[in-house]
Amino acid sequence: MSATAKLTSGSIRGHLLTQTLPMILGVAAIMSVGLIDAYFIGRLGSTELAAVSFIFPITIAISSLGVGVMVGINSVIARALGEGDRDRAERRANFGAIFALVMGLVFALVLYLLLDPLFRLMQAPPQLLALIREYMVPYAIGMPFLLLQMGLNGILRGQGEAKATSYVSLTFSIANWILDPLLITGGFGFEGFGVAGAAWATLIGWVLAIVVALVLIDRSALKIHPTLIRKCRMGESAKAILSVAGPAAFSNAINPIGLSVLTALLASQGEAAVAGFGAAGRLQSFAVVPLLALSGSIGAIVGQNWGAGMPDRSREAMREAAVFCIAYGLIIAVLLFALGQWFARFFTDDPAVIAEFARYLEISVWGYAGFGVLIVANGALNAVDKARFALGQSFARVFLVMLPFAWLLRPVWGAEAVYAAELAANVIGGSFAAFVVWKILRSPQQGAVPAQTNR
Repeated sequence: MSATAKLTSGSIRGHLLTQTLPMILGVAAIMSVGLIDAYFIGRLGSTELAAVSFIFPITIAISSLGVGVMVGINSVIARALGEGDRDRAERRANFGAIFALVMGLVFALVLYLLLDPLFRLMQAPPQLLALIREYMVPYAIGMPFLLLQMGLNGILRGQGEAKATSYVSLTFSIANWILDPLLITGGFGFEGFGVAGAAWATLIGWVLAIVVALVLIDRSALKIHPTLIRKCRMGESAKAILSVAGPAAFSNAINPIGLSVLTALLASQGEAAVAGFGAAGRLQSFAVVPLLALSGSIGAIVGQNWGAGMPDRSREAMREAAVFCIAYGLIIAVLLFALGQWFARFFTDDPAVIAEFARYLEISVWGYAGFGVLIVANGALNAVDKARFALGQSFARVFLVMLPFAWLLRPVWGAEAVYAAELAANVIGGSFAAFVVWKILRSPQQGAVPAQTNR
């Protein structure tokens, strides 16, 4: 089977649809796992729900590092295919799988060693630390599986195999749907593991997703095979992937790092504020699924066309995506603003937690459109090897807007300062990102670098 840059011809809007719709299914399935976790853990009690509210931003930050690795692999494969260099694309696919696995082992060791200091730094109360550790130890053990799954997904995404990536995500999610109630709360005579059960279900889901990803890659144009791995040019491939993966990983991790700091700030406002913020954050993650899917799908479209020397098609893809982000962001904002308390009751019956949950949504939802533009712009920048710009604007959004806003106004506004800080960061960050990506996609450095000079 010949690997081709199939996204360099045909309708851009059509490609956005065919690449994004399967990813919406896959991303929605993954995000549903967070909702199911929160639902069953919420049945254990508000203390357990507060514990996972501390855990949530950390696991998102860790997953974001994996997303960076996936984006790096996606980017180098898409551009190589756009330039017509199939051999280079295949070498980098094979190296990318090994690279992802090694990064997973490193992250697992670091996370395990830093568990207690990290959550103490987040101001987690002593009574929650034991519950947090119950979850995080098996989660740390599973890190190599998480990173390998993401690396394999990057290989599929770079080829424009959106349907295949959705199958991998569905496998992970279905495993969690089945295992969560059994492993968390128990059933059929089994007592369950409580909070730790959610982590074990996640780990098993990653393993099954890897099996499916390997089968799908074997059916794709670019193969994973020991003989091909031996042909990898390690230094060249590592440099190419890291030039995107490094900034992209930190760019994706910055937002959950910011959320971790916001959670720490909320800890002074009481357990109800932390629990409401964490549970609403999981609902919010599900609500922005189409935006997340679009940010994942745009990389292959922009990257292949940029590599093929057709920057006008790359700009068209970004323009169409931005219009969708604004329209969808405003529609979902109205829905969640109106139904915040109704959604809150799915997670808890504690009136204080319900009130904080609803108040967070009333304020934060109006920034969804800006958040969508930001993450889609970052996806486009990563695709054209401008990941450092994506990192810069993500850093500015969190550290120059979100955190100073929350820190300065919290003494006056209390928990609402944290909610408003997220709104301000999304509106300002999205506006700035739109400006940056448009300037870069219109820059003189357009189109492909000749394949023979980029080896």
